Amino acid sequence: MSDAAQHTHHTNDYVELSVTDLEEAKRFYSEAFGWRFNDYGTMYAGIRSPDGESEVGGLNPNGEVRGGGPLVLLFSEDLDRTVEAVAGAGGRILKAPYAFPGGRRFHFADPSGNELGVYANS
Repeated sequence: MSDAAQHTHHTNDYVELSVTDLEEAKRFYSEAFGWRFNDYGTMYAGIRSPDGESEVGGLNPNGEVRGGGPLVLLFSEDLDRTVEAVAGAGGRILKAPYAFPGGRRFHFADPSGNELGVYANS
């Protein structure tokens, strides 16, 4: 991660996902969302920020995958295309797109079983 000057006090700064297979998780997130990674051997991969200058999260193959925790929501400019990308990359759609105040969203499970959501405005 980069220096503290780029971080904002009391905001969500870094999300770490436990995964069962690091290489499969990297393949899935790269294919579904275009994510890039900083590799730290076989024990961890940092998720690069969109600008490539820092990290916004990580994939940890040493953690335990558990359901029912906080729900991570990603933003999409084209929700229907994102549903297709997630399914095409091997994700399992858990809740098809549905309306909520201010937009639409869907939930999916990654190959490790983590549940995430994706939303779009309107």
